[in-house]
Amino acid sequence: MTYSTLGWLFAVAVTLHNAEEALLLPKWSMRGGRWRAPVSAFEFRFAAAVLALLAYGVAYLSSIQGPQAMAAYAIAGYALAMLLNVFFPHVLATIALRQYMPGTATALLFNLPVCSMLLYVGVQDGSISTDKFAWFGPASVAVILASIPVLFFIGRKARPAFLRIGIPLP
Repeated sequence: MTYSTLGWLFAVAVTLHNAEEALLLPKWSMRGGRWRAPVSAFEFRFAAAVLALLAYGVAYLSSIQGPQAMAAYAIAGYALAMLLNVFFPHVLATIALRQYMPGTATALLFNLPVCSMLLYVGVQDGSISTDKFAWFGPASVAVILASIPVLFFIGRKARPAFLRIGIPLP
């Protein structure tokens, strides 16, 4: 399977994972506790949608720009973030809390294999180099992590605008 094809599969895996979380995580987060910072349905779904669209954007750019392009590293960095996300927090929270954390199933079924394969094939076929990825990957993870509270904030602020124009929201 090519790096470009895996990039598109990655976008689909992110979408499926974010959809599972969007349906179940807001309610789960309202139960309190250190693993569950409360987040409203709209702000979470807004952030999840933006991050899914980002996955398609980098998949598209990576497919047209080719090996060693900035987009090839962007999708690899995003894949690293999603690969880490399988374990931190999903698997870890599920084990620590002894209850299912929303997103764990899709993280294990889709994100784990697709992200692993994307990174492996990317290095093997020369789409990304380990030297460049060694700094770009962690930087991408940091940017994605930092974007999540910003996206929640934007979602929280955007909700009234959607309501004003008559779009029914959760």
